[in-house]
Amino acid sequence: MARRLQLRRLALLGLLLGAAFGGLSYRLIDLQVLRHADLTAKAQQYTHREFLIEPRRGDILDIKGNLLATSMPARTVCADPALIGNRQADVARVVAPLLQMSEAELLQKLSPRVRQTGKGLAVTNHWVVLKHKVPLETWQRLQAAMNGLTFGVDEKNEKKPSRAEQAYYRDLRAKGIYTDPVEDQLRLYPNESLAAHVLGFVGTDEREVHGTHTVGKEGIESMFNSKLEGVRGWRVTEKDKHQHEVVAMRQQDVEPRDGLNVVLTIDSVIQHIVETALAEGVEKHAPVSISGIVVRPRTGEILAMATLPNFDPNHLDSSTVEMRRNRIITDAPEPGSTFKIVVVSGALNDGTVRLTDTFFCENRHFWFRGKELHDHESYGVLPVETIISKSSNIGAAKIGIKMGEERLFVYIKDFGFGSRTGIPLPGESGGIVHSLTNWSKVSIAQIPMGQGVAATRLQMMMAMCAIANRGWLMRPMLVDRLEDSAHSVVAKYSPQPVRQVITETTARLMTRALKAVVSPEGTAAKAALEHYTVAGKTGTAQKAEHGIYVPGKYFASFIGFFPADNPELCIAVSMDEPDLRKGYYGGQIAAPIFKQIAEQAANYLNIRPEDGQEAPPGNAPAASPENRAQKTPAQRGQTIN
Repeated sequence: MARRLQLRRLALLGLLLGAAFGGLSYRLIDLQVLRHADLTAKAQQYTHREFLIEPRRGDILDIKGNLLATSMPARTVCADPALIGNRQADVARVVAPLLQMSEAELLQKLSPRVRQTGKGLAVTNHWVVLKHKVPLETWQRLQAAMNGLTFGVDEKNEKKPSRAEQAYYRDLRAKGIYTDPVEDQLRLYPNESLAAHVLGFVGTDEREVHGTHTVGKEGIESMFNSKLEGVRGWRVTEKDKHQHEVVAMRQQDVEPRDGLNVVLTIDSVIQHIVETALAEGVEKHAPVSISGIVVRPRTGEILAMATLPNFDPNHLDSSTVEMRRNRIITDAPEPGSTFKIVVVSGALNDGTVRLTDTFFCENRHFWFRGKELHDHESYGVLPVETIISKSSNIGAAKIGIKMGEERLFVYIKDFGFGSRTGIPLPGESGGIVHSLTNWSKVSIAQIPMGQGVAATRLQMMMAMCAIANRGWLMRPMLVDRLEDSAHSVVAKYSPQPVRQVITETTARLMTRALKAVVSPEGTAAKAALEHYTVAGKTGTAQKAEHGIYVPGKYFASFIGFFPADNPELCIAVSMDEPDLRKGYYGGQIAAPIFKQIAEQAANYLNIRPEDGQEAPPGNAPAASPENRAQKTPAQRGQTIN
C-alpha cells in the first residue's frame, strides 16, 4: 500500500516537472523563435544607436590668410533626470549660469518623466539634451561646478549620509550631467562684426532630428555651404541603460571628411579701414544707412565691402533682420547723378558728342514734353566735360535726347544695369530697368540724370570700374581660392571679363572728364588726394517712395578711382537719408569719406604715387589688335550676356 502511494507521488511529481519543463520550453520557443524578430527590434531600440558624425566646417579667411570665420570643438551637454532625482533645483542653480539658461527652463528639463507600464512599473527618462554647441572651456567649468556640489548633509544636526547615499551623490556629481559622445562644433567669428554682411552666419538644419547639423544661412557661409561643410561620417554602436556608449560594441565607425577653407579677396585691414570711416560718417551725419566698397578695377576683386548698421554673427539674437541685410546688393535706389557716366560714355563711344561739344543748360530750368527739369545751379552754355564736372542734369538730359532711346537703352544694359552682377552672395537684386516699350515720353530726359531707373550700389560701382578698366566690365570677384585643411589649393578662381562696353579711347576721354569732377571747380573737390589724381562722380538723388519724391530724403554718393590714368583702386561711398542739417550732397559728405579711405588704403598697399611719367600698361583683359579695330557690342547695337 505504501509502495503504491509512493509511486503515485513520484508519478505526480514527474507530471508536474514535465509540465514545468514543457511550459519553460514553450516560453523559450516563444521568445527565441516565434517572437525573436520583434523582441530583437525592441532590444535594439533601447541599446542600438546609429548617428552621423559632423565633419569640421572649413574656415573662411581673408586674402592674407587671416581668420574671418572658424570652428572649434564643442559638446552637447546632457543630463540624467532619473539619477538627479529630487535634486534638480540644486543642479539647475549651478548649471544655469554656465549654460546661459534660465533656472526655470532647466528645472523643466531636469524633472523626471514617469510613465506606467502594463505591469504598473514606473520608468523614468535617463537622457535629455540641455544645450548644443557648448564650448569645451564651459564644459570643463561645468564639471568643476558639479564636483563642488555638497549633498546629503542635514544642516540642523549635521547628520552624515549613509554609504548608499554617499554612493548616490557621488554618481550624481560624476554622471548626472554628461556630454554626448559625438563631438559638436561651435562656429566663431574672431573679428566679431568685421565683414559680417560678407561672411553671413550659420544655423542648424531644421530637418535634422537632433538639430545639430550646421548649415550656412547667409553670405559666404550660405553660398559656399557645400564646400565648407565637408562630408559626414557615421557610427553604429551600442549604449547602456544610462544612454552612454559602450565603446567596445562599436560596429561601424567611418570618419568624416573636413570641409574646405574659403579664401576671400577681402583684405581685413582695408575692411577695417572702411568700417571705421563709415562709423565716423554715421556719427557725423546720422544716415539711415551708409555703405562702402573697395574694388580692384582691373580684376573685379573686392577688397572691402561694408554697410552700417552692422551685426555680430557670434550674437545673432542681439541683431534684427534690418541689421543683417546687405544693402549693397539688396537695395536698389535711384542712383542719381552717378548714372550720368552711362549716357556720356555711351554718347562719346558712338561719336554722338565730343567732350568739347556744348549744350545750353537753360539757366537752371528746362521744360521737356510738359515736364520741368532742374539743375542745382544756374548754368548757361557748357561743354560736355563741364556737364560732367558740374553735374548738370539738364546737360545730361540733352545728351540723352541727342543720343536717342534705343542707343541709351543698349548702353544701360551693357553696363550691367537690370541684371545681377553675379557676386557669390545671396539676395542680390538686379535693379530696375524698364523695357523701351514701358518708357514714358520724358524717360529719355530723366534716365540720363539717374531718375526712372534703380540700381544697387554694387552695380553702380562695377559700371565705374568698367571706365577705369579701359572699357571692360568685370564680374565682381569675392572668392580667390579654395584650400584643404593643409592649405593646399583645391580650386583657384580667376577674374572674369563680362564684355567690353566702351572702347579704350572712350574710357580715356571719360577719365579725363571725371578727373575734372575732383578739381577745385568740380563737385567733389573734397575727394582730391595729395599724391594721386582722382577720377570720380558725385550723386545726390532725391528718394522716391510709392512713386513720389519725398522732400528732405536724399541718397548721397561718390564713386572714384585712383591713380586716375593707371587705376589701382575704385572706392564707392553712399549714404541713405543723411541729416539735412549737416549736408546731403554727395560731394559734401561722401567725398571726404572716400578721401579718408583712399589715403589709408594707398598707404597700406604701398601704391606708388604718380610721378608724371607714362603709366605702365594695365592688367585688364586687353582686346587683340584685330579686335581693337572692331566695334564694341554697344556700337553694334547688341548686348552680350
